[in-house]
Amino acid sequence: MTAADAVHVRGAAGAEAGGGERLRRWRLVLGGDSADGTGHELTGRDATMDGALSSLYGRGDKEGRSGRDRSAGLGASAPSVARWLGDIRTYFPSSVVQVMQRDAIDRLGLSTLLLEPEMLEAVEADVHLVGTLLSLNKAMPETTKETARAVVRKVVEDLERRLATRTRATLTGALDRSARINRPRHHDIDWNRTIAANLKNYLPEYGTIVPERLIGHGRAAQSVKKEVVLCIDQSGSMAASVVYASVFGAVLASMQSIRTRLVVFDTSVVDLTDQLDDPVDVLFGTQLGGGTDINRALAYCESQITRPAETVVVLISDLYEGGIRDEMLRRVAAMKASGVQFVTLLALSDEGAPAYDREHAAALAGLGAPAFACTPDLFPEVMAAAIEKRPLPIPAAD
Repeated sequence: MTAADAVHVRGAAGAEAGGGERLRRWRLVLGGDSADGTGHELTGRDATMDGALSSLYGRGDKEGRSGRDRSAGLGASAPSVARWLGDIRTYFPSSVVQVMQRDAIDRLGLSTLLLEPEMLEAVEADVHLVGTLLSLNKAMPETTKETARAVVRKVVEDLERRLATRTRATLTGALDRSARINRPRHHDIDWNRTIAANLKNYLPEYGTIVPERLIGHGRAAQSVKKEVVLCIDQSGSMAASVVYASVFGAVLASMQSIRTRLVVFDTSVVDLTDQLDDPVDVLFGTQLGGGTDINRALAYCESQITRPAETVVVLISDLYEGGIRDEMLRRVAAMKASGVQFVTLLALSDEGAPAYDREHAAALAGLGAPAFACTPDLFPEVMAAAIEKRPLPIPAAD
């Protein structure tokens, strides 16, 4: 917007009721430099809000992105950042605070300040902050680790409350439906499968099918288990996915009818299954960053499969393979041929797909394992479809 445009907005706004409020909002958006054209002066609470925004965004987007003069008025001292964090929590809603914190970490290089317990106590905890903390785990002093674990635990518990009930209900239904019986009671008949199985018995003169075999929804016995293997890429771009996958892994492990294994990898492979009772332990057992060897990770997962027809393998990765590409694809093809349900998620987060290897994604799709990004809310439906061996609910591409 040019200064002339802003003046025009000012004139139009002043002619209407509530024009002062519109000018106030434009002034906060435009930042008050010589070109904003509003002529509106901020006082009191508005001035403090404007100061908090200017500290982060005040030197312009180009400078912030290029890395020149990145301080933008906030500086890198713990006291000034702590005051700023307090201000934004006072004047902005939680969702906005989380965005501003992420921008401060990205634009101003404030990650190292998160190694101080006082700073951690001042931040608004969310999934992205957890990812940042996990990336700093190896550099974190002992005096900070207890506070960091408390921050991570708060986020994990919030996610479990949000996701656990629906996940258990959805997957319990899928497990029940996957146990089919051939002498069902009337209200348990699966009519779609029954009709498909008896099409040969269609009587055209009566316009009906005579079912010789009824197929119904059975109740899965507690001893019947599905095997789920979560194989998670722990490269830096997958931080949010690692957090969500760890929470889902703990939820799945709490279900008696599902045996869950959780494997994380970069160029090495770590099996964190024994820690699934506490997803915080799982998260601090990861090491974000480093290279990627998907083939090696899948080789390990394949070695753990004993009941392929009852197993779902979920690979969560951006598919940038540093290992042997052709062998990775052969391994996926072999697992599918043995009866394994193979699911490829480019991300498990609310942000959509990150940058990913499109050639590998296309190759997996050619094997019947299409790769797509999945939100946490959709994940239970994806798992239910895999358990029931029906088409996955792949989101439409934008």
